[in-house]
Amino acid sequence: MIQRHAQGEVIASLDRFPAVGVLGPRQVGKTTLAKSIASTLPEGHAIYIDLERPSDAAQLAEPDLFFRAHQHNLVIIDEVHRAPEIFTTLRGVIDERRESGQRTGQFLLLGSASIELLKQSAETLAGRVDYLHLSGFDELEVGGDAPLSDKLWLRGGFPDSFLAEDDAASFLWREAFIRTYLERDIPALGPRIPTETLRRFWTMLAHNQGTLLNMSRLGAGLGVSGQTIGRYTDLLVDLLLVRAVYPWQANIGKRMVKSPKIYIRDSGILHALLNISTAHNLLSHPVVGASWEGYAIENILAVADRNVRAWFYRTLAGAEVDLLLEDASGAITAIEVKRTLAPKLTAGFVNGCRDTKASRRFVVYPGDKRFPLGESAEAIPLRGLLQLLNAGTQYAVCPTPSV
Repeated sequence: MIQRHAQGEVIASLDRFPAVGVLGPRQVGKTTLAKSIASTLPEGHAIYIDLERPSDAAQLAEPDLFFRAHQHNLVIIDEVHRAPEIFTTLRGVIDERRESGQRTGQFLLLGSASIELLKQSAETLAGRVDYLHLSGFDELEVGGDAPLSDKLWLRGGFPDSFLAEDDAASFLWREAFIRTYLERDIPALGPRIPTETLRRFWTMLAHNQGTLLNMSRLGAGLGVSGQTIGRYTDLLVDLLLVRAVYPWQANIGKRMVKSPKIYIRDSGILHALLNISTAHNLLSHPVVGASWEGYAIENILAVADRNVRAWFYRTLAGAEVDLLLEDASGAITAIEVKRTLAPKLTAGFVNGCRDTKASRRFVVYPGDKRFPLGESAEAIPLRGLLQLLNAGTQYAVCPTPSV
């Protein structure tokens, strides 16, 4: 089994908070992670409840009685967003136990709908829960050499897709994943959006990977309003299927773009939406550069620490940085992503670094050597940057507002 970075972080949070929420799309490995954590405890000290199973959900018909019966267990509740009424009970249980000295490690909550879950519990469990996001596998987790990295890029980081017997089986799994979300999961959350319309929209975003969100143009293509496009985008962002990276927010006297850049978060899902099933198809497809940019950025944000903000930078005059990581002190690291074995500095990146006063400047590329490029910038392999971030450099990703 592939060891997840998040396991140590979740265990540390359970030592500090009464409840910990792990958020991520379906099938990303939340249940496996939770059961792995449970296996580190003495036998019988953890209990697992899946609210998608009627028999399990029935055990919480009287939640006060259930939690009292398992007062000294770690209670793992999967798909917790399906029972929003439970958060009020959790608050009372946590506060009651706090008075008796039991303060941490009581509940592990797993959810597939990020914003909805946060809304349901923001006030109810304020100060009592710590939330972490779980992404698919990243390059450091799968280890290995360039072939494994290329496999991860093509298939994406969902465990069943990456670990499939071959590329064909992986592609079939991702097609089924997309259909399940469109036909079952999204309707179950309430939005009344025709399945074919949402699939066309999702595919349009894939064709526009890494570009600025243009709601008017996308709306014209679907025959809906820009406001409707914003609602569709918010939904896919909330479900952790799409990432919106927002422009750097600073008043530096420059005319800057205001729209977010949009990425399909998992490269394998991106490729399935575009009907790219093999490495040969990918390398000859017009989206190859944007695909690798999104793959690199998602890897970086998966490895980065949680307390730093992620932005991009672009002015109307042409200065541009693909990714800015801003720490709590305001220090900026600028990152440009280039799919070339001979990376060079561009005037846009140099000007963007100067505008933002970036203290560290990296050009990420698919090679294997690290070398200076001038202007205080370095070329660095993706894996090298991930190792740097993972070594405790205090970079992280804070939530950004919805579209």
